[in-house]
Amino acid sequence: MSTAASGRMRARDLDRADASGLLDAAYAEGQLGADEYHDRIAQAAAAKTLGELAALTADLQTPAAARGFAARRPSGARKVLRRSGSGGSYPGHTRARDADRATTRELLDRARSDGQLSEDEHDALTELAAEARTLGDLDDLVADLQRPRDVAPAPRPPRSHRRQWYRAAVAVAAALAACAGFLAVTREAEPRSAAQAPTVAELGSVQPVVVATPSLVTAEGIALFLRNYQRKFGDLQVDELYLHDDLATLTRAVPGQPNRKVQYDYRGGFAQSHEIETRKTDTPSVDLAALNVDTIGRALVDAPATTRVPGGVVTLLRVGVNGLSPGYGVATGQPVVEIHVGNSVKESGHFVLTPAGEVRRVWPFGG
Repeated sequence: MSTAASGRMRARDLDRADASGLLDAAYAEGQLGADEYHDRIAQAAAAKTLGELAALTADLQTPAAARGFAARRPSGARKVLRRSGSGGSYPGHTRARDADRATTRELLDRARSDGQLSEDEHDALTELAAEARTLGDLDDLVADLQRPRDVAPAPRPPRSHRRQWYRAAVAVAAALAACAGFLAVTREAEPRSAAQAPTVAELGSVQPVVVATPSLVTAEGIALFLRNYQRKFGDLQVDELYLHDDLATLTRAVPGQPNRKVQYDYRGGFAQSHEIETRKTDTPSVDLAALNVDTIGRALVDAPATTRVPGGVVTLLRVGVNGLSPGYGVATGQPVVEIHVGNSVKESGHFVLTPAGEVRRVWPFGG
């Protein structure tokens, strides 16, 4: 079946759902802005043919969270959505992810530090990188820079499993043929002595380079998280936020759709963790800009003593809206910060603060 013919094939509900899933994941990675995302989602829901769906995702990188969708597309749709670029990379018009913009900023920072760029050039290019929409836009910004070897390579489309299976089959066949030839020759050959056996060279240990990241339940970690959150979403609004030592989980309204919510995990970067769900339009949100990071940071340091947990460590910091009772010391419907402390024998305690860092109530261990 020709590509043109397959593009005219009628789309199923499953095809529309797959395209919407790709768009959801691409939006979570920063390939699409809020307005573009909403517009394409609406078009996907109304699409009649596979060609219409293909056009909505043709300029996107295949998101890591949506690789399974590609395998479920009809063969005709796969041909329409197929990408080609020099050296197996994405073409320049492909949409850029937040991760690609971050890699470009890293290149610019490195170029500034080693003298390739002046401060003014660096600032101007960094601003352009933040606004870049395609991989081609980003490539143009760093085309004349020397690229360090340890910087992340340019993104590439996922490889076809069919080609991998073919190569594996060829490799197995070659190995079997080699074994057969080896056995045929060695039947008549003299056995090699132990002294002739090849030796295995010892490899020196390679020390990994570890980039330290602050715990999210420290003032430094919270400040870094808030900067990345602002950069990712353009605001500091959240329905609910949970901070652990090396993981944050959050729920927020979909931009421009107060009746929809989406959940993310954060481990240095944001990844959508659940499908977009219905949200009550009157759900109260918290402005994280109201957090007094320094005061809350000191409360985190003092948390084991505040809760009287022996050998305790902070296990969780929650930011949300008090929907329980006035007993929290914060009025119902107002923002609240909770800090939980525990130890290795499951002894625990917690306390409540205002966003300004004022302690309102403590539930100590044994109290």
